[in-house]
Amino acid sequence: MDKQKKLPNHIAIIMDGNGRWAKQRNKNRIYGHNQAKKSVKECVEYCVEHKIKFLSLFTFSTENWNRPKLEVKALMKLLNNVIKDEINHLIEQNIKIKVIGDISKIPVKTEINLKKAIDKTKNNSGLTLILAINYSGKWDILNATKKILLDKNQINLKIFNDNIFENYLTTTNIPEPELIIRTSGEHRLSNFYLWQAAYSELFFTDILWPDFNKKELNNAIFEFQNRERRFGSL
Repeated sequence: MDKQKKLPNHIAIIMDGNGRWAKQRNKNRIYGHNQAKKSVKECVEYCVEHKIKFLSLFTFSTENWNRPKLEVKALMKLLNNVIKDEINHLIEQNIKIKVIGDISKIPVKTEINLKKAIDKTKNNSGLTLILAINYSGKWDILNATKKILLDKNQINLKIFNDNIFENYLTTTNIPEPELIIRTSGEHRLSNFYLWQAAYSELFFTDILWPDFNKKELNNAIFEFQNRERRFGSL
């Protein structure tokens, strides 16, 4: 990171590679997911330390329901436990929790604890930690379109534009991510922030998520700072 250059206001991370990381160590995939907590903590701490305002984590996609039932159950239990264990620390760090996605489909206990965390941190003014849970970019766009159709009497098509459309997305009032990071060597968005990523800088690394740390995040930000962002102009 170059301290003389602008930091991204919003960083989004596709946390990938837990299963492969575990396999390399002759462990099951659930072990990899559990070890990934450390990477989440490091990224959150980094953003707090450097006063980055928004951090989005692609926590559980709509496609992840297709994984083995035992793994899905373990992921939901892990999410539930992390929220319960870390809520006081999040409050102390002035972190606000926001969840995007259809959480009505997740286990009731996890949904309740997430809503409690959202309520307990709603007045915090530091980092906004956005958890994308049962989320996909296609779902977000389709969901926004449904809301618009239900609200059609309030829509003036003559002035309808992308700014108005964005008010119907789950990310309304959240700035678009300037930097999207994906770990594990895969080079795709995998249905994450499809609308919001229009002008995001993309950073791909071969590092598997459980090995991602402050140093790796710092490297991604340094590359971001040294790119020229033209937004379609010369």
